[in-house]
Amino acid sequence: MGRLLKQHRGFTLIELLVVIAIIAILIGLLLPAVQKVREAAARMSCSNNLKQLGIGIHGYASANQDKVPGGMQGGLSGNPQYASNPFFFNLLPQIEQDNIYRSVAVTGASWGTGGTNGMNGQTMAPGGTPKTFLCPSDSSHNNGLGPSTGWTVTSYARNQLMFDLAGQPSGNGHTFTIPKYTVANIPDGTSNTMAVTERYAYMSAYNYSGLWTHHGQERYHWGYSQWAPSYGQWGLYLPQVGIRSNQAHPYYPNSGHSSGVQCLLMDGSVRNVGASVSQTTWNNFVTPDDGQVLGNF
Repeated sequence: MGRLLKQHRGFTLIELLVVIAIIAILIGLLLPAVQKVREAAARMSCSNNLKQLGIGIHGYASANQDKVPGGMQGGLSGNPQYASNPFFFNLLPQIEQDNIYRSVAVTGASWGTGGTNGMNGQTMAPGGTPKTFLCPSDSSHNNGLGPSTGWTVTSYARNQLMFDLAGQPSGNGHTFTIPKYTVANIPDGTSNTMAVTERYAYMSAYNYSGLWTHHGQERYHWGYSQWAPSYGQWGLYLPQVGIRSNQAHPYYPNSGHSSGVQCLLMDGSVRNVGASVSQTTWNNFVTPDDGQVLGNF
């Protein structure tokens, strides 16, 4: 009858500490891998955004005798003094955002801020900044709004040397900033010319916000300002790779990606430009008429 009763004991303190240590080590090993996966997904999403902008540029060209949108040109603006729309705004119908294009343009918000508390009381249409205009790795903004202004911002900047080299009188005392070339006659060709680069939506160290719906992005009327989602007007500065938004400078391309800054070419392809790119190669990339073939980088 004597049944031996087995005694069950718990873990000792040392055993618990060993288990906890093992779990901590596993988390430490897995966390970088998870972060890499997340960054890869964000980078892919950003690349898709840029490709959509490329589709928008070519869609616009198809509808406008091969012309590409300018930094500032005639459009649907409801304000008689500023009868024009900026570059990113003119891409809206081509990226399935025609509702924003139509509803905002006739209110005049396309020339103003487009923000929720827009200039002269103008209000952005429901939906705010389209996701296509925002990089997932760009955490510098507040749901598409600039922290200091509450106005709509974008994580991308057009190439000023591609889209702003010429001017055209608007007929109301102002001059539009328009491209010098069409898609077909870019001297260096579409595969050698940058169209759009990444740049933080808001750079806190300089209080700069890239607004996609503002006149501050063209040289003839405003001479460019802190609201210009444009690159190249202050010089061909090399990309800032792997920096935070509070370190970013508005003269430079930059992004939240650790491996480089993604750029859209005029042929619709996307390249990731790393920190090792040379000044000569970068200049060839940005300049549409220097006669240089881009090659690999």
